[in-house]
Amino acid sequence: MVSPATSDVHPTMGVKIFSAGVSACLADVITFPLDTAKVRLQIQGEGPTSSAIRYKGVLGTITTLAKTEGPVKLYSGLPAGLQRQISFASLRIGLYDTVQEFYTSENDTTPSLGSRIAAGLTTGGVAVFIGQPTEVVKVRLQAQSHLHGLKPRYTGTYNAYRIIATTESLKSLWKGTTPNLLRNIIINCTELVTYDLMKGALVRNKILADDVPCHLLSALIAGFCTTLLSSPVDVVKTRFINSPPGQYISVPSCALTMLNKEGPTAFFKGFVPSFLRLASWNVIMFVCFEQLKRELMKSRQPVDYAT
Repeated sequence: MVSPATSDVHPTMGVKIFSAGVSACLADVITFPLDTAKVRLQIQGEGPTSSAIRYKGVLGTITTLAKTEGPVKLYSGLPAGLQRQISFASLRIGLYDTVQEFYTSENDTTPSLGSRIAAGLTTGGVAVFIGQPTEVVKVRLQAQSHLHGLKPRYTGTYNAYRIIATTESLKSLWKGTTPNLLRNIIINCTELVTYDLMKGALVRNKILADDVPCHLLSALIAGFCTTLLSSPVDVVKTRFINSPPGQYISVPSCALTMLNKEGPTAFFKGFVPSFLRLASWNVIMFVCFEQLKRELMKSRQPVDYAT
């Protein structure tokens, strides 16, 4: 994301954080049904309550959810999802370039792969700790009716925060931080580094100009690579976060239970909706992010009134 810009004025850190937050929220609103479908497929087969309804494929899951629980259910947890993007994506994406510059030596003309990865690790780690409560609430709201029959555990976003904090503990809002941290380190390093490298290569080799087609292709490739590497950790994270107290004693216990009961393929449950969601999310977010940065910086440039 540091390839030559069309403008001589480089975006400020504030512009990057704001642009990342707005773009991530827009991408989340559009792709949220795919995320809900992914969660439902990931927890399918986890317990006896999951045998009532069987989901098959992306469209099958979305259709079944819409028919049995109503179309609104596809957006259950969206407020928490938007809160997550504001507190999470704005930092991990908006701070990436700034942190990358910090890790880059003054003698280097372009950032090395090591500095890119270090930046992804840093921004991803910081963002997870800040945004983890929103992740816990989002996942539980998306999954709740599947595991707990007709009576939901939570009636809304803020009700979920309150119930989790009072009936379990305040610490439970950070439940699953370890697998989520690992997942987002993988995602941040793979997604941002792959996007950065692909975009740089396409522009540098004059295959595509630094514009929408270049951003779109780079985002698609980054989305596929990220989904492939992060899927096993993502499934474990979802299962562990959604589990009631005492079901799993630890994250490794959750992973071993999955492996013993459902086999290795369980770690790739929901892979297709996960890819569709992440790829489309990447395309929407990165394209909007790049364009919004440019427009905001244009608006900050002084106007020449000389005639």
